Amino acid sequence: MARVPIGIELIKRNVATEANIKEALRYQKTHPDKKLGDILNILNLCDRTKLINAMGEILGEKVILISPEYVKINVTNYISIDTIKSVKAVPFEESGGKIKVCFADTSSKKTVDQIRLMLLHNGYSMEKYISFESNLDDVIRALEGKSSDDISSVSSRDITRLIDSIIKTAMDKNASDIHIEPMEKDIRVRYRIDGDLINATKISKDSQEQVIGRLKAISNMYQEKTEDQDGRIVMYPQYNIRVSSQLNIYGEKFVLRLLKKDANIRNIYELGFPNDKDIIKKYFNKRNSITVIAAPTGEGKTTTLYSIMDSLNKPDVNVITIEDPVEIRIPGLNQVEIGPKNSFSSSLRTVLRQDPNIILVGEIRDLETAEIAMQAGQTGHYVLSTIHTIDAVEVITRLRKLGISDYDIGSTLATSVSQRLVRRICPHCAKERKFTKEEKDKINNYAAKYGVKFDFTDKVTYTPVGCKKCNMTGYSGRIAAIEILDMTDKIKELITDGASTYEIRRAAQEEGFVPFQVDALKKVVEGVTTLEEVDKKLVLFND
Repeated sequence: MARVPIGIELIKRNVATEANIKEALRYQKTHPDKKLGDILNILNLCDRTKLINAMGEILGEKVILISPEYVKINVTNYISIDTIKSVKAVPFEESGGKIKVCFADTSSKKTVDQIRLMLLHNGYSMEKYISFESNLDDVIRALEGKSSDDISSVSSRDITRLIDSIIKTAMDKNASDIHIEPMEKDIRVRYRIDGDLINATKISKDSQEQVIGRLKAISNMYQEKTEDQDGRIVMYPQYNIRVSSQLNIYGEKFVLRLLKKDANIRNIYELGFPNDKDIIKKYFNKRNSITVIAAPTGEGKTTTLYSIMDSLNKPDVNVITIEDPVEIRIPGLNQVEIGPKNSFSSSLRTVLRQDPNIILVGEIRDLETAEIAMQAGQTGHYVLSTIHTIDAVEVITRLRKLGISDYDIGSTLATSVSQRLVRRICPHCAKERKFTKEEKDKINNYAAKYGVKFDFTDKVTYTPVGCKKCNMTGYSGRIAAIEILDMTDKIKELITDGASTYEIRRAAQEEGFVPFQVDALKKVVEGVTTLEEVDKKLVLFND
């Protein structure tokens, strides 16, 4: 039988009047994402207690007028903040192995079952409640304002909850990696946040066997083996977690790499590229060519690739990626993941038969992959990839050492980009100050070597202070210092003639090429980061 509209049910129960419902429906026309009950609550058109109780009767659900004071547990012991925000569900009380969870909407069985299974995996059953979405939003904002989790509050005897708490706290702090390291007298836990390793907690040495056993169990590793292993944790819906174990002198060390499944793709200007609206047309998306992003491990090459690829992703273009692993799923892309039965080179051969316009190759690791990528670039495709080198000019040296001919490099390589990540100053606690004369001289003396001079008029810098929002570091997030080597006709000719990288670099600078070190100093002058951070990362000065 068809359900009677909620508005009519509320009128029949004398909870709302016909005028109340009409006003709520008018509001709903301009706020179509809001449900009728939520609108009546937002506009305060009727008694909230009567309204929520009536909603519970109509929907056949337990109800609660949730507010921050109702949350009597540390929620991130059970569900990460990311999950709470995405599904609008807050655990608020534990009793006898049962967790009470308040939802904004229980109509999605998939969402409810997702939370139920997460709790079940940790040994809890779920008691379901509903409340108004606006009330839940208030609770979530309050939770975000608190410290995400206090690991030390979880007993080391409860290994399941302890490991879960360590992982969820890392997620809430936006850590990229978790290091769980057996030491002589304890187990050290560290998070990598914005590129730096930060101590998180210590675990008793007595718990080492149980910690290792739990990590292997959830990573799908062999319990009895002590040699190096790789695994994955799939119990957190918002994340892919890659796990690596390695035996050291005090036991097995684990590193967990946290990869958000649905991370937002940032545009290239947010990443640190020059604010030029024609940058994609100038440097990228050139047919019959290849673009290479070059940097050491952990410097954001993949993020930059995704950003460029997202800019090129159009309905009339066939984009195929080959990745190890697929870190972010992008709608509209055909993404291929490297596995035990396929390699970059074998997958690339198959991709060429899939009628691609643009091909992303996660990494050029060997001659075979490099040759096929070059061939793809020479036959009407546009190829993007990464390579491990120290800067954009050294891409040429690296390709030569792999065995690619000077002719193929000169005719096919269109652009090489190199970058380094430096931490952004925390906007919540940074203390503004003027540049000193010594700082100005340092910056301009270095920049002068590349024909650049900065104007410090009306410019200020900042002293990092440290607060809860930045984990007391004074910095929050990172930005890339960028250099872009455009393969002009002169550069191509030098490569084809076998010129040294010294000659190529000098010619590039004559044509306006600026190294990432100078771009990093530009970001200091603009107040994005600090001279101390840039010098620490790039070692520009000798003193």
